[in-house]
Amino acid sequence: MDLDVIIDNVYMLPAKSKVSLKASISEVTYARGHLLFKVNKISSDIYFIKKGMVRAYAETPDNEVTFWFGKEGDTVISMKSYVHDQKGYENIELLESCELYQMKAENLRRLFDEDIHIANWGRKFAEQELVKVEERLIFRQCRTATERYKELMATDPELLQRVQLGHIASYLGMTQVSLSRIRAELK
Repeated sequence: MDLDVIIDNVYMLPAKSKVSLKASISEVTYARGHLLFKVNKISSDIYFIKKGMVRAYAETPDNEVTFWFGKEGDTVISMKSYVHDQKGYENIELLESCELYQMKAENLRRLFDEDIHIANWGRKFAEQELVKVEERLIFRQCRTATERYKELMATDPELLQRVQLGHIASYLGMTQVSLSRIRAELK
């Protein structure tokens, strides 16, 4: 996905502001399986996915719990690291080889101080991310397992083609056996 489209999907910036923002962003590529962020580490980078798929997960004593997937156009950020400069609680794993746009958080903060338009872009970004988190929480807490799977099929069928069923089951809050049973019942 083109960087201009990613930026514009957050908030339309004046041309001069967009040039300033883009000047602080570089392109990087990592292979499938790479851990972009690691639990208990401070991450000072923000990424925008140009091409590829990632997942965020937390580790429990028994397994890994996937709580987010990102694909083209999405932003990858450890909010705890960004907001509080503290160690993050998530791992971000690349599920495919990824092309990413990378930006240092300190550069973004500097731009917020220098340009009100970029500061407003950052506010809109934060608002959008908050709504996404709220939607995921409601999705996970207020629906049955079958409803969660049906909603995922309706809203993001591509995810089902690109991600292992074990990760999808974890994201939906169920075992892989339960997911297989639900899939069989819906056929």
